[in-house]
Amino acid sequence: MGPIGFTEMAVIFVVALLVFGPHKLPELARNLGKSLAEFRRASNDLRRSILEADVPAPTPKPPQGAADEVAAGAAPALPHSVPSAAPIPAPGAAPAVPDASAKPNEPTA
Repeated sequence: MGPIGFTEMAVIFVVALLVFGPHKLPELARNLGKSLAEFRRASNDLRRSILEADVPAPTPKPPQGAADEVAAGAAPALPHSVPSAAPIPAPGAAPAVPDASAKPNEPTA
């Protein structure tokens, strides 16, 4: 079944004109247009609400700095120093050779 052609539309219009009369037909067409517009608006709102429900809500970011921790009510974190085992040599420098006179298990004076 294809789209409605000009002759079918003309027949429908003539039948509607005979059934409802020339005074009532414009009012019926206006009401039909308003109801179709309201139906379209409602279906678009429903589609939008379904699409918004599928998108997960963003999770809140945890505090990053000391100012954020104070604002969140937590005590600011103190910087910690991590002792290193040996200094890192500069690029291109000769590797450090351990002292052969020190014994690993004996304390030095």
